[in-house]
Amino acid sequence: EVQLVESGGGLVQAGGSLRLSCAASGFTVDDYAIGWFRQAPGKEREGVSCISSRDGSTVTTDSMKGRFTISSDNAKNTVYLQMNSLKPEDTAVYYCAAGVTYNSAGQKACAYDSWGQGTQVTVSS
Repeated sequence: EVQLVESGGGLVQAGGSLRLSCAASGFTVDDYAIGWFRQAPGKEREGVSCISSRDGSTVTTDSMKGRFTISSDNAKNTVYLQMNSLKPEDTAVYYCAAGVTYNSAGQKACAYDSWGQGTQVTVSS
């Protein structure tokens, strides 16, 4: 059973930074993706970024490119999301998720089938 445990959320002022961590375990296949999506109150889930275990390639939502960076430490089975230049609109619960990468209309994307309990990120103005 895949287990994903997030940490690192909190309250930060606009322009600040946070680093989220996701400790992952229980994978039975070698080719999978781990990433992050977020959900703000009253809004739909929004993909943030994901990373492939097979080749380390990443996918990041366009609006977050340049501010958010995903990385992994395979020795620690941990995936990180470094978030810089945070904005109030980044306020949401951030979920670590696991699944697969796929190609859609020539673009790589991630689809998830399991996720953690989430960590709250609040950005004050």
